[in-house]
Amino acid sequence: MVAGSFVAGWAAALLLAVAPFVPAEVPRVTGALLCGYALGWAMVAVLSVRLTDQPQRWAWAPAAVMGAAGLLLLGLGSAVMGALSWVWPPVLLVLVVWMVGRVRRSLHGRSRSLLVYPMLAVLGLASIGGVYQVVGAAVDANALPMPGQLVGVGGRSLHLSCTGSGSPTVLLQPGAGEFSSNMGWIEPAVARSTRVCVYDRAGRGWSEPADAPQDGFAIAADLHTLLTRAHVPGPYVVAGHSFGGLYSLAFAARYPDEVVGMVLLDSTAPKQPADGAAPRAAGSYDLMSHLSAVVATTSEVGLTRLYAHVEGGTLPPRSRDEVRASIARPNTVKSTIDEYVQANTPMVQAAQLTDFDAKPLVVLTAGSGSAPDWSAKQDHLAALSSNSAHHVVAGAVHEDLVARQPYAAQSTRAILDVVAAVRDKATLVH
Repeated sequence: MVAGSFVAGWAAALLLAVAPFVPAEVPRVTGALLCGYALGWAMVAVLSVRLTDQPQRWAWAPAAVMGAAGLLLLGLGSAVMGALSWVWPPVLLVLVVWMVGRVRRSLHGRSRSLLVYPMLAVLGLASIGGVYQVVGAAVDANALPMPGQLVGVGGRSLHLSCTGSGSPTVLLQPGAGEFSSNMGWIEPAVARSTRVCVYDRAGRGWSEPADAPQDGFAIAADLHTLLTRAHVPGPYVVAGHSFGGLYSLAFAARYPDEVVGMVLLDSTAPKQPADGAAPRAAGSYDLMSHLSAVVATTSEVGLTRLYAHVEGGTLPPRSRDEVRASIARPNTVKSTIDEYVQANTPMVQAAQLTDFDAKPLVVLTAGSGSAPDWSAKQDHLAALSSNSAHHVVAGAVHEDLVARQPYAAQSTRAILDVVAAVRDKATLVH
C-alpha cells in the first residue's frame, strides 16, 4: 500500500508537470509536481484507514502542506516563488521531524524502514538543500549587483551592459548555456578601443525567461529590440563564440544593413534546411520544455549550486562568481536544456546568411579537441566574405577562446582587427 501510494504520487507528479494546461515555467511546473506528491501522501492516509489495521492519518499533514504550496505556485507562479523559497525549507524540516515521531508510533513492519524512513530522509535533505539554495542566492544578489541595466522587451526584461566608446559597436554573443559574464576577459579588453555590449539571453544571468524556447531568429529579434529600446544604434560588429556564432549569423542575416563586420570564435556550423528540423509553431505544445522545467526544479534544493563551484575557474574572479551564481538558478538550467534540445533550428536559420559581401570577417578556430571535419566547416564560414581571415589558435580547445586569458586575448585581437578594418575600410590580413 505504501509503495503503491508513493509510485502513484510520483506518476501523478510527472503527468501533471507535463500536462498541456500547465505552463512550461519552473514555478508552475514545481507546483504541479507538489500537487502530485500531495496526492501520493493523501493515498497513504486514505488507503491505510480503509485497507489496513494501521491507520496513518498523519500523512494528511504532508498532503495538505504540499498541496497548498502546489496550488499557490500553479495559480500565481513566480509572484509567490520568492516568498515560498524562504518558507518551505524550515516548514518541511519541522514537518519531517514531526512525521518521524508519528511514524514510529503508528506504523509497524518493513514498510517503515524500507520506504517511509528513506522518503523522510530525502525530504529532510531537500529542506537542508532548500536553505542552502535560498541563502546562497541572497548572498549572491548582495555580493554581485547587476552591471548595466534591465530593458523591457515584449513584456519581459533583458539585461544589457555597454562599456567603452567609439564606433562600430561590438555585440558579444556567448555560447550555449552561457551569458554575459562568460565574456569577462574579452569585454573589458575590447572596451578600451570601442564601444562593446554584452547581454543575457532570456532566462540567463539577470534576464527574465521567455514564455517558450527561442530559436535563432527570435534571439536576433530580442537583441535588436533590446538595442533599439536602450538607444544603442549601429553599425555593429557581431562576435559570437560556439552557439553564439549561430546567433551572430542569424542577426547578420536579419539585419544586414546594420552589421558591418563579424567574428566567429570556434562557431557551431550552420546546417542546410534538409538536414535540420523545422521551427516549432508558435504556441504549440512542447514536451521537452516541460521536462526541462522538471529538471530545473533540482536547483531549488541546491543541487546545481553544488555543481556550480567547479565552473568558471579560469575567468576573472568577478566573472567567475557571476557565472557560478547564474548556474545555480533554475531558469539557467531550463533555458540551457531548451537551447540544446532545439539546436537544429538555429543551425538552419544561421545558414540563411549565404553572402557577407566584402564585409570584414574573422574566423578563429581552436587548434585542439575538434572533430576531423571541423576545420573544413570553419573554412566554409570564412568563405562567406571576400574580405575574411581564418586563424587557428594552436593549443586551445573550444572553451579556451573565451575562458582562458592567453587565448581570450587572441579572440580580442580578432575582434579589434575587424573593428579596425571597418573603420579604415581595409582588407584583413590572412
